[in-house]
Amino acid sequence: YDAILATPMPTGDVAVAETSWALIRGGIYAAGFLLIMAVMGYATSWWAVLALPACLLIGYGFAGVGMWATTYMKSWQDFEFISLLLMPMVLFSGTFFPIDAFAAPVRWLIEATPLYRGVVLCRELTTGAVGLASLASVVYLLALGTIGMLGARRRLDTLLLT
Repeated sequence: YDAILATPMPTGDVAVAETSWALIRGGIYAAGFLLIMAVMGYATSWWAVLALPACLLIGYGFAGVGMWATTYMKSWQDFEFISLLLMPMVLFSGTFFPIDAFAAPVRWLIEATPLYRGVVLCRELTTGAVGLASLASVVYLLALGTIGMLGARRRLDTLLLT
């Protein structure tokens, strides 16, 4: 980052560039999955076209928070904390089995995670069951990414300009 800081580029641009690269990669993967779904006949609604922007929104939410979280990492061992958070989120996101089997407080906790919001949003779009909850998921993921990016920018200002 020293070479980047030698240019007139502000630290906020570093965060935007890192996040943009994550979104480009995520968009390519999502487009591949969506294409396979369409070819196999699993995209049963025209709303499925919006699953690609939804996946980019999910990526934005995770990339913003991830960029912010990495500014607190002191060594590579700290990345184990990311795995510690992501593994339960993947297992209990509603991807592999429905969350209706859990007690209400546990279900509410699961529903508050960004991956669950993303899974529900993509499921609603690909099946055509779009409703007001879809808008809530969009707002949630957009807010998460924006808060993460603002936090990352502030931390990068502190870390790189001192």
